[in-house]
Amino acid sequence: MKKLPGSIAAAWLLHLLLSCTALAQSPAFKVLAMAEPGGHHIEYSKRARIWLDSLASKNNFSVVYIDKTDPINEGYLSQFQLIIQLDYVPYAWKPEAAAAFEKYIQEGKGGWIGFHHATLLGEFDGYKMWPWFSGFMGGIRYKNYISTFAAATVQVEQRHHPIMKGVPVSFLVEKEEWYTYDKSPRPNVEVLASVDESSYSPDSRIKMGDHPVIWSNPKVKARNVYIFMGHSPVLFESEAYKRLFINAIFWAAGR
Repeated sequence: MKKLPGSIAAAWLLHLLLSCTALAQSPAFKVLAMAEPGGHHIEYSKRARIWLDSLASKNNFSVVYIDKTDPINEGYLSQFQLIIQLDYVPYAWKPEAAAAFEKYIQEGKGGWIGFHHATLLGEFDGYKMWPWFSGFMGGIRYKNYISTFAAATVQVEQRHHPIMKGVPVSFLVEKEEWYTYDKSPRPNVEVLASVDESSYSPDSRIKMGDHPVIWSNPKVKARNVYIFMGHSPVLFESEAYKRLFINAIFWAAGR
């Protein structure tokens, strides 16, 4: 085999090294995070962004943040392996964005994690309820919430689900609003965890009996999980919550 001239060999080696470096620096996957630009949940979103960016930097994935649905269409969503509805309501979506999102979920083009506001299903701010989204969340409609907040214990029901790996069988959530719905989503979804309403502190009359707070819909192709807790930045002081969030990201993104 003929030897390459020194200059050509050096150039080829440099090209190889640069290619390897570029490959190593390319994100393993891209995440789209949706968060409202204001409101009383903004402190949660700010804290979540700091935490997410740190996690992404350490684990070689990237996060793009948007605060409105204007850029969303099929082409836009095709670049993301995961959508995180960090703090975003299921209404007031632009029609093209809603259609693209439905297709993304139904056809399994990527994964989805929704928090808190994703089950604010009903008529709000002059907008009608999005029927498809209600079905996606188990056919529920928002009914009430504990406006004065309460601490409570969350009980894991599906201990062997990948997003529950390393999560205690029960853990305390120090501050939440605890939405109630017109019915339990349980018949239509896979419930992963529920809140023990008898553990509310202070106690509240706003209860629904069977009260799931983490669930997944196995009837769509996308890996998906809804995690109700997502109101206060104090959640990021909980090792159980952070472990749950991390597990959800890598499971839903198919990693």
